Amino acid sequence: MQPLIATRNDPRAAPRRDAVKPRNDPAPSRAAYRMQRVMLTPIYRLSLRVLLPFVLGLSVVGLYMSDAERRDAVTLGIIDLRNQIETRPEFMVRLLAIDGASAEIESDIREIAQLDFPLSTFDLDLDALRERVVSLPAVAEARVRIRQQGVLEVAVTERVPAILWRKRSGIQVLDPAGVAIGELSSRTLRPDLPLIAGHGANAAVEEALDLLRIVAPLRDRLRGFVRVGERRWDVVLYPDLRIMLPDAQPDLALERAIALHEAQDVLNRDVAALDLRLAARPTIRMNAKALDRWREIKDMVVETSN
Repeated sequence: MQPLIATRNDPRAAPRRDAVKPRNDPAPSRAAYRMQRVMLTPIYRLSLRVLLPFVLGLSVVGLYMSDAERRDAVTLGIIDLRNQIETRPEFMVRLLAIDGASAEIESDIREIAQLDFPLSTFDLDLDALRERVVSLPAVAEARVRIRQQGVLEVAVTERVPAILWRKRSGIQVLDPAGVAIGELSSRTLRPDLPLIAGHGANAAVEEALDLLRIVAPLRDRLRGFVRVGERRWDVVLYPDLRIMLPDAQPDLALERAIALHEAQDVLNRDVAALDLRLAARPTIRMNAKALDRWREIKDMVVETSN
């Protein structure tokens, strides 16, 4: 019996060891590669993580709020929750305390505050309240804050009255900066304050106060200061005497007048005016009584000579 010899084309032939099996290509397809590239981009990942959930959530909320009854219920719930928070005891103000103000200014502050206690702090506008308080003429500064135990504190710094300004319409009280604090019906209500008069005198209050310190030796005879031409001062003394000061360096001229009086007692004589407007030539004007006496003496001299 002849042995079987397997040929290359015989299906019964055993596979050869040197034959290579075909392998699958590990590289992705072009479409899969592009999809992977897209998914790795930051914009796509951000959209997938944030934008998509936001759009879905917004759609659900919009769908839920499309019903009018649901919208009203949500609105009422929010308002009720807010009221419950704002009206809690720790947020309520029950008292207004004013520090540093006189009785009159305190009354004015309570009037302009227009607060109805108890009041929630969420309904208080502290900046607006401070602006209303500072708008009072007599208030220089104000500080507003809420203290513990529901106390609204208003700390006030009042303007200090420094001088009186006589106008045609009345008498105003001014502070050292010339700001009007209030009005007086009579000069006798504040005899402790000096008096100024004349148009534009309120704009030179600081200068008037400097002259007041210089004229201190004659303070018991001082009637006031008169602003002349909005540029210079006249110092008015009792009984009827004026010291006419220049517009430039009036303090030095007044010091000269005081020194002249202390040396020669000039201001206690029959003098109506001491004119110091020309520094090189001070002038003394006699009053009417002194002039009459001078005329009598002159006439007597003329008659004697005849």
